[in-house]
Amino acid sequence: MRFMLLMIPGGYEAAAPGTMPPADAVEKMMRFNEALKEAGVLVTLDGLHPPSMGARVSFKGGTPVVTDGPFTEAKEVIGGYWMIDVKSKEEAIAWAKRCPGSANEVIEIRQVQEMADFPADVQEAAAGFAELQKRSAN
Repeated sequence: MRFMLLMIPGGYEAAAPGTMPPADAVEKMMRFNEALKEAGVLVTLDGLHPPSMGARVSFKGGTPVVTDGPFTEAKEVIGGYWMIDVKSKEEAIAWAKRCPGSANEVIEIRQVQEMADFPADVQEAAAGFAELQKRSAN
């Protein structure tokens, strides 16, 4: 079972462009990342620049509208993520609890939808999805 661990750092929604975490926090996080890798559960991971450097595309009325960050209405934003492959939600939670997060950080845990989770008509509509995943990994 694949799970996304989504890091939500408090205050990151208002962070200035170029905001970076302190080196000591990164060092602690790297030890956690290495533990995930050593255990063979890490699929991928990345940190994200603050929303002030991003953009959103909304589709109100079916027309794409681009809004540059920061996003004044945002209350929580993702600062980074891990994708892990574990046996259960409980194991994903156990890994999240090992993260050296600070008092203003939250990790949201979300299971990845697997094709087998969908009914036959949805699987048929998504024919070729697995091939897209393989191509994007290269």
